[in-house]
Amino acid sequence: MDLEKFSIVNKTKGKLPGLPFVNIIRKIKDDILGKDYSLSIVFVDEKKSQEVNRTYRQKDNSTNILSFPLNKKEGEILLCPAVIKREAPNFDKNFEGWLGFLVIHGALHLKGMEHNDRMEKTEKKYDKKYFDRNRYGISNDKNNRRRIFGGRNKS
Repeated sequence: MDLEKFSIVNKTKGKLPGLPFVNIIRKIKDDILGKDYSLSIVFVDEKKSQEVNRTYRQKDNSTNILSFPLNKKEGEILLCPAVIKREAPNFDKNFEGWLGFLVIHGALHLKGMEHNDRMEKTEKKYDKKYFDRNRYGISNDKNNRRRIFGGRNKS
């Protein structure tokens, strides 16, 4: 793995998700943007999120995510964990699930996509690919449940 092509910086006082989750984020980056794309993910507090949002989008509030393409092969995603934690229940997700979805969203923006039906379909595809599983990697698809060790159901 080329560590120079992917970095995570924590500018908050909080603890971030662990290595397994970071590896999923790296796979999302490689899948959507490519292995040669250099991506920095920066976690910021609400004050910094609001400051950057005001400066670049003229919106005076903190936000969950901001994406900045620096050139065709390099970009940065700013994420605000405090906002993400607050929003997650509204989207029927836990913190990591909503954070992962937002990384997908930001990566698609860095790839050049804009908000539209095509982007929503693409987000759903990657969300299902990477996060439609529980923490044990077992699909949450109720129509696709299989016994792991065989045997019959007891009635």
